[in-house]
Amino acid sequence: MNSFIGSLGTVGLAVALTALLILGTKGGGQVKSLPWGACLVISMIAGSCYGAAGPPFSFVRDGVGYMVALSQSAMPGLTMPAIALTILFVILWWKLTLRGISILGIVFWFIASGAGGGWTVAAARIHAIAESLAA
Repeated sequence: MNSFIGSLGTVGLAVALTALLILGTKGGGQVKSLPWGACLVISMIAGSCYGAAGPPFSFVRDGVGYMVALSQSAMPGLTMPAIALTILFVILWWKLTLRGISILGIVFWFIASGAGGGWTVAAARIHAIAESLAA
């Protein structure tokens, strides 16, 4: 036995992290709700798993891509870095529920990974962490 829980794979890790985000943001059980920062980090790793898992999780990537295309058609010249920065501001300064932070963290992951620059480097590192957790 090489690990405590065996090989999860990207699909298994995506399912497990989604369950953690759904259950961990509700509260009321024996364990307290996840803190804000943990929700953001877990959602970014879950977003990486959604991207790597493919079907049936490609709906997440397709949905975010559709929203970005819609935003860019409504405002020509709107770039991916501008959208990523706007979402980051919303995450940091808008009062969101823990589930709201979790959803925006997943959306931010997809947009930041395609934005170029430092965010793409950070997104690639998060993707590497997700792959090593899944293995």
